[in-house]
Amino acid sequence: MDVGSDSEMVESLARARGAEDVGLVDDIIANRLDRHAHVLTSVGDELSTVVAVLRDAAARGKRLRASFCLWGARGAADGELVPGAVETAAAIELFHLAALVHDDIMDNSDARRGLPTVHRRFADEHTRDGRHGDPDGFGSAVAILAGDMCLAWSDDLLATAVVDIDRDIRHATRMIWSQMRDEAFAGQYLDMLSQTIPATSITRARTVLRFKSARYTIGHPLGIGGTLGGASPTLVGQYDAIGLSAGEAFQLRDDLLGVFGDPAITGKPAIDDIREGKRTLLVALAERSASRTERRLLADCLGNPNLTEDQLSAVREVLSASGAVTVVEDRIARLADEAFATVDELEVDRVTRQALTCLIDRCLWRQS
Repeated sequence: MDVGSDSEMVESLARARGAEDVGLVDDIIANRLDRHAHVLTSVGDELSTVVAVLRDAAARGKRLRASFCLWGARGAADGELVPGAVETAAAIELFHLAALVHDDIMDNSDARRGLPTVHRRFADEHTRDGRHGDPDGFGSAVAILAGDMCLAWSDDLLATAVVDIDRDIRHATRMIWSQMRDEAFAGQYLDMLSQTIPATSITRARTVLRFKSARYTIGHPLGIGGTLGGASPTLVGQYDAIGLSAGEAFQLRDDLLGVFGDPAITGKPAIDDIREGKRTLLVALAERSASRTERRLLADCLGNPNLTEDQLSAVREVLSASGAVTVVEDRIARLADEAFATVDELEVDRVTRQALTCLIDRCLWRQS
């Protein structure tokens, strides 16, 4: 067999195995939601809408974090799928769903994954049914409850996943899980705090990148999976290094898509990040290089709830003309090189290495 054919076979096997793993995660999430739906709807039919909305939201995820968890486990176990890995990957996805539901409330977002956000759906239902009270307040309250339920369900699922494994591995897994939650919450708080401060700090923007996305998106899922698979300290450290580089690049791409992305592809409006006043590294770099007039325009537009499409176009022009977009794209490319170099050094089977390479590539050069 020639080298080209061999590489194609490895890539094909990685894709097939990855798709199969994601299918297992989907099944677990669906079964969990069915189980909880049975309890909720026994209280009253009114709760059936909450379950239906969460089912819709859960079914549309990219499953990136679950995939990194599963390949992290396979990499530590010579390509095998270790007990508890699929359930743990599903738990990560439920945690992520909770974070998204709450994040959309904080950002006042109307769309997510091509659907109205959870709080928006319940606010619209409130208006449509002619109920008493504030529709937006009702929608936000229900979404908070729905997000809290997903948080609780994720923790329950993790507990079930690790109950029968080695005590030391179970403890180490829980420690990373706990750290993941703390850092995700800290990153979200710092992200919100930055929107209350007129100037954008490059240092703060990078801190938010690290806590809210870098390790949460890639590093922690890899580490959790690797720990379940019995990874050595060296491999866990390499997984974390991949998370820091590829995870930061993932968020930088997200920041670009948040301003320049096509809503038909991303599933969310491109105007939201500027309306909410997101103080991203992209914005910080633009403020540093922009003229006084351009900085004034950014100050007037960032956090303006009445931002127009024309103003958004003007902001895009400043971000591009200042060189900020180029700097961010260059940094994504450098971080990608770092991540791929670390993947090449991993002591894992070829299929896992290929899968991680494809996953990282998918994260960094995506359009949604």
